[in-house]
Amino acid sequence: MGRAVIVGGARTPFVRAFGPFYDMDTIDLGCAAVRGMLERYGVPFDAVQGIVWGGVILPSGAPNVAREIGLDLGLPHSVDAMTVSRACASGLQAITLAAAAIERGEADVVIAGGSDSTSASRLELPASLMQKVAPVALSKKSGVMDYLKLMGKISPRRDLIPKRPAIAERTTGELMGEACERMAERNEIAREDQDRLALASHQRAAAAIADGRFDGEVIAVETKRGTVRDDQIVRGDSSLERLAKLRAVFADGGTLTAGNSSTLTDGAGAVLLMSEEKAKELGLTPLAAVRSWSYVGVDPADQLLIGPALAMPDALDRAGKTLEEMDFVDIHEAFAAQVLSVTKMLASDAFAKERLGKDAAVGTVDPEKLNVHGGSIALGHPFAATGARMVHTMARAVHEKGAGSTALLGICAAGGIGAAAVLEAV
Repeated sequence: MGRAVIVGGARTPFVRAFGPFYDMDTIDLGCAAVRGMLERYGVPFDAVQGIVWGGVILPSGAPNVAREIGLDLGLPHSVDAMTVSRACASGLQAITLAAAAIERGEADVVIAGGSDSTSASRLELPASLMQKVAPVALSKKSGVMDYLKLMGKISPRRDLIPKRPAIAERTTGELMGEACERMAERNEIAREDQDRLALASHQRAAAAIADGRFDGEVIAVETKRGTVRDDQIVRGDSSLERLAKLRAVFADGGTLTAGNSSTLTDGAGAVLLMSEEKAKELGLTPLAAVRSWSYVGVDPADQLLIGPALAMPDALDRAGKTLEEMDFVDIHEAFAAQVLSVTKMLASDAFAKERLGKDAAVGTVDPEKLNVHGGSIALGHPFAATGARMVHTMARAVHEKGAGSTALLGICAAGGIGAAAVLEAV
C-alpha cells in the first residue's frame, strides 16, 4: 500500500476571541479553511473521499463538525466524515488518522485538520436556576401566577450570572495555567527565560509574515464586517521591557503572564493528504510524509503539560531518528514555561533514565531550530486548529529545505496528554 503524503493546506487567519470571527462558529471556520484549500489546489470535490476533523469546543446540536463541513460545502454525500477530540492535540490526531487510513488503502484523498471558536463557546448557567425553573416550565398545569411566583424566587446574583468559562482539569479542578505555574517552579524556569521565548515567538512570526512565508498558508475570510486577511495576534514590536511589566495571572508572585502564554483564539486549519499515486495523477507536488507519531498520557496531578517530553522521544524512536538529526523542532506554545520545561526534560539524563528508560538524555534542542516561524504564543491557539497549522508549516519547511529534511513536532494537551510526530520531506 502506498505512502500518505501532505500536498498542501490552508488556514484562516488566527484572531483573538470575540474579534472579527465572533459570529462564526467552528463549522463556519472549518468551511472557510477547507473551501480555500480545495480552491487553492484545484482539487475536484468528487475526488475527496473522507474528512477527519478535530474539535474541542463542539456545538451541542452538531458535534460531528466534519460531516457538517462536508454538507455545507456541497461535497458528495458519500464522503465519509468523523470528528475527533483529543483536546489541543485534536488537529494532529485528525491528520495522523487520515495518514493511517490512506496507508491502509482505505482512501486516496482525505481532508484533515481542526477548528475552534472560543467566541461561540456556551456559557453554563447555575444549576440552581434549572432546579427552580424546570418544575414550572415542564409542568402543563403551570399558569401565570406560577411564573410570577417563580420570578420572585430567582436571585440575579446566585441564579442568573453564568459560570465563568475556565480551562480546568476535571480530575483536579486545577486551571491549566495554575498547573503550568507549578511546573515552572518545579523545573526552575525563570520568568526572564519565559519572556525571552515569548519575544522570540513574536519576532519570528512577524518576520515570517513580512517575508510572505504564510502567504501560501493563510486564506482570506469574508465576514459580515469585511475581509480578514492576516493573523491579528502577532506583536512584532514587543520587547523584553514590555513583557517584564506584565503581572502574573495565575498565582501571586508567579511567572506566567498574558505575554508569555497563548491567548484565546478563533480559527481553523486544514491539511490535504493523498496517496503518492493520487497526488501524481492530480498533478500535485507532495511536500512531506508523516514518518511516525506518538500519543502518551501522564498524571494530570503531577506535571500536566510534560507529555511532549515523552511523546517526542517515542516518535523519534519509531522514525529511527535522533533529536540531533532533526532540521526543525516545532513545539506548541501553550505557555513559554511549558515549552522550556519540555526542552529541559529532553536534555536531562535523570529524566531519560527515570521516565524514558534510556541511558542518556534525548538531547538539547537547538534554539535556532525551535519554532522557527513563531508559535502559539504569537500566532494564537484555536485549540484543534493548532496541530494543522504546525503540520502544514513544517511540511512546507522541510520541502523547502530539500530531500531528507525532517521536523519533530510536539503538542501538550489537557488531561495530561502528549502528542508528537516526525515529518520528512518527500
